[in-house]
Amino acid sequence: MPPEATQPPLTPPERPPLRRSGMRSPEALAPLRHATFRMLWLTWVAANTCMWMNDVASAWMMTSLTASPIMVALVQSASTLPVFLLGLPSGALADILDRRRYFMMTQIWVAAVALLLCTVLFMGWMTAPLLLSLTFLNGIGLAMRWPVFAAIVPELVPRPQLPAAMGLNGIAMNASRIIGPLVAGAIIASVGSIWVFVLNAVLSIGSAFVILRWKRVHKVSPLGRERLGSAIRVGTQFVRQSPRMRAVLLRVAVFFVHATALLALLPLVARAMPGGDAGTFTTLLASMGAGAIVGALSLPHLRRRWSNETLLRNGSIVVSLALIGAAYAPNVYVGMPAMAIGGFALLCSANTLTTIAQLCLPDWVRARGMSIYQMSLMGGSALGAALWGQVSSMTSLHIGMSIAAVSCTICMLALQYFMPDRSILEDLTPSSVFKAPVAKETPTHGHIQVNIEYLIDPLRAAEFRSLMQESRRSRLRQGALSWQLLHDVNDPGRFVEQITDESWTEHLRRFDRVTAYDVQLRDKKLSFHTESEPPQVTRLLVEADRFQG
Repeated sequence: MPPEATQPPLTPPERPPLRRSGMRSPEALAPLRHATFRMLWLTWVAANTCMWMNDVASAWMMTSLTASPIMVALVQSASTLPVFLLGLPSGALADILDRRRYFMMTQIWVAAVALLLCTVLFMGWMTAPLLLSLTFLNGIGLAMRWPVFAAIVPELVPRPQLPAAMGLNGIAMNASRIIGPLVAGAIIASVGSIWVFVLNAVLSIGSAFVILRWKRVHKVSPLGRERLGSAIRVGTQFVRQSPRMRAVLLRVAVFFVHATALLALLPLVARAMPGGDAGTFTTLLASMGAGAIVGALSLPHLRRRWSNETLLRNGSIVVSLALIGAAYAPNVYVGMPAMAIGGFALLCSANTLTTIAQLCLPDWVRARGMSIYQMSLMGGSALGAALWGQVSSMTSLHIGMSIAAVSCTICMLALQYFMPDRSILEDLTPSSVFKAPVAKETPTHGHIQVNIEYLIDPLRAAEFRSLMQESRRSRLRQGALSWQLLHDVNDPGRFVEQITDESWTEHLRRFDRVTAYDVQLRDKKLSFHTESEPPQVTRLLVEADRFQG
């Protein structure tokens, strides 16, 4: 018999209450008390420092190769586009491979690209198109490492500390935004750009050795490793069947389409200021990073005062004001506070969206879900960099950034009005209540079709159909190929839920993905069943392909 028919109702386990506005939040630095998180967080700081060193050196080098605003802005696109293109395969690999080894290999990749950049510069072969290509290759390293780090954070800290851990990730990103540009600027000014990439390679290799110290035990599934294609399908399907996750993806994409103008056009903002040089660019970038760090440390206090919706609304408005302030800043002394305020608001908004996304995902699909989230973020950034670079080329730098600012506020307020975040978070605690079935003869090929027959009161049919739509989303999120609800034309009280799985192995995997929410949903469906015996279940092997041709 299936789990729906044989298992008693489950009382959901007690969990720490979700924080709401006005409730006490974890202190900002609490996750650093965990040794493993602290070690990997420092590694993350080093990895992001390398990223910013590379991006700053590349962006400034591009201004010496060409004066075209679109080419300068495309450096940001080349850096972020790989995450959009490769994020989902990378997330799938991070879910099915040993995350420790995978994380280490991403650092080795970044080191190899840095050494290639050194070689090109040493030989004097650098051109604007080649610089974009090498920046794209370096971005592949970011596309590979971000999903795996996002996936491991929730297993390193208790759930109540997850928002604080996300805030510390923001601190890591923005501390590196200060350290990276300062170090890169000093090296460029003293010994030349080539040594930025040399240091990048050294730090990346050092980070790989630190990751080796992580004593994580990779749990191998008795069902074997998921196939990459199937893992990608299931990850995409989970996100598509999660209304709240879809809303987060749309918001983060729209937000970063606009907010990225602050970074993509910053080299030109620095050039336009009196005495604008690499030091000016570095100072403005560091100011933005400092503001973001203050924002991360202030988030627990802000969350006690404001809801997520209020944080996102206010953050979007302040980012828009920072865009205008930076665009019209007459000198670096006015530009610095504008960039700091922009960094503060950008961190608060991005952290809020990231935390919501993390809480929407169970662990088994976390890397895939966060890779899709990052694809939306980076895809929005890449599109925004190219868009606002082109708008600024057609008009002027001031007008382009002003249009981005106005559009940011209008679009984010419209999304908040038409798609308010009112969903209740589902209890995604893993549950072992559903027991996997055992077949007398294990199928080795073909799809598996599961039929579950419910006998209900016909007067409650409309209510039952509504509940079964949620059952459809649940089955598809777990990885089912398809789902149907059948209604007996001769018996108005007889319904059959039909689920099709890719194979017997994939059918068994669905039992490993059951959460407390799924058990609660099962209990609701059973409450409609009028018979004393549980719903009748059959599992059928689809053999139609044997008769084709």
